[in-house]
Amino acid sequence: MTVEITVHNEAETDVLGEILSRLLPDGAIVALNGTLGAGKTRLVQSVAHACGVASEEAGSPTFVLIREYQGERTIYHFDAYRLRNSQEFLELGVEEYFDSDGLSFIEWAELVNDAMPTSRLEVTIEPLDLTSRRLTFTALGDFDMGFESALATQWDERNG
Repeated sequence: MTVEITVHNEAETDVLGEILSRLLPDGAIVALNGTLGAGKTRLVQSVAHACGVASEEAGSPTFVLIREYQGERTIYHFDAYRLRNSQEFLELGVEEYFDSDGLSFIEWAELVNDAMPTSRLEVTIEPLDLTSRRLTFTALGDFDMGFESALATQWDERNG
């Protein structure tokens, strides 16, 4: 099952982040795909903020490659954009992060796809206009099978 959600502004992205902060199971691995400026970092910031991380703390990890946020839940935020290949990604020690209870978000995951775990949530973000985005959520492997229906239900309840 795939769930598509359209957000029209940052406030709706924050609502989506709040829903994700509650629904994502411990140890979830979220692969974020989309063009430059699509909203990958913004989505992670929304989840982090919903977990109690100060807004100014959550930023793009493009130049540092990994950021760690401590809130009600631990969040690991990776950026694979500047890496040459999947081996460089693995050399960051990502498997240790993936084996933890923290939530792992990987921007530009498509660039290191062969290093990604088979069980993960794929999120593709597509800009529709200046402020609107279409997000497509697909659970892969044995990622929490009820996640997609719960996400769709909670989004519909909040945005009826």
